[in-house]
Amino acid sequence: VLVFLGFAFRDAWADARPRLRDADIGDLAIATVLLTAYYCLFVVGWQWILRALDIRVSYAVALQAEMASMLAKYVPGGVWTPAARVVWLRKTGVTAATPLVVSSILLEAGLSAISGVVVFVVGLAIIGGADAPLLPLAAFTLIVTPLLHPRVFGWLAVRVFRPFGGIELPPLRYRVLFGLLVFYAFSWLVGGAAFLYLVRAVGGSAGVDAIAFLGGTAAVGAIVAVLSVIAPSGLGVREASMYALVLAVASSGVALGAVVLNRIAITVVEAALLLLGAALWRRRRAELESAATSP
Repeated sequence: VLVFLGFAFRDAWADARPRLRDADIGDLAIATVLLTAYYCLFVVGWQWILRALDIRVSYAVALQAEMASMLAKYVPGGVWTPAARVVWLRKTGVTAATPLVVSSILLEAGLSAISGVVVFVVGLAIIGGADAPLLPLAAFTLIVTPLLHPRVFGWLAVRVFRPFGGIELPPLRYRVLFGLLVFYAFSWLVGGAAFLYLVRAVGGSAGVDAIAFLGGTAAVGAIVAVLSVIAPSGLGVREASMYALVLAVASSGVALGAVVLNRIAITVVEAALLLLGAALWRRRRAELESAATSP
């Protein structure tokens, strides 16, 4: 994947390399803070889904499990992403049934993807004139949206997980699903703001009107990463799709520099948040053990 990418972007890389070397530290710092906020919001969304499924976990535990699954995407094979969350929840004492946890992950992926497509379409309308794969996105949305209907999703979950001991999903309320769609749309806008500062860090001049488009671009990249099972974490494939879209608001060198910085930034932030979550959980566990042993 990297060899083919290097060949395809050989001309753009000549322009991107000095931009990466001279990236603006201030813009990069702002992008990192916004990217951290985006991931923290994403954890809140998963907690919301878990509560809807009658699973209660602390924020620190949810943060660890979410970031562990994000990093597990770099291992080839899509099974490691949900497996990491299930294992991490059990490691921290959460004994929820595996089918319920996997269902929460599927709901998170579907709802965030649909909201991301909506943000992308809105952003596309704002900037105008960009060449975008609207037909594949429309087909993806038309397939995924009905599957997230509470009755359809519940019916499928019962049959899919029957060989693994069965599952009985709590009824999912429409207002919860709609609230999650709005919430995830907002989180993509935060991610778009982070991406905007990455673009500016390498010399781009995109304005705030590009935030929705860039947030939607990040969402499209995430969808491509999930669908490309062969490439770990969509490495290369995700960057290629994002690069093609960012060209609507930046030059080739800026676009390539921004997507390379984005990959580095998301990996660093995911690892840092995993360590932070582990530290918070260990501190909380130590406090509980101290309280239990004190007279």
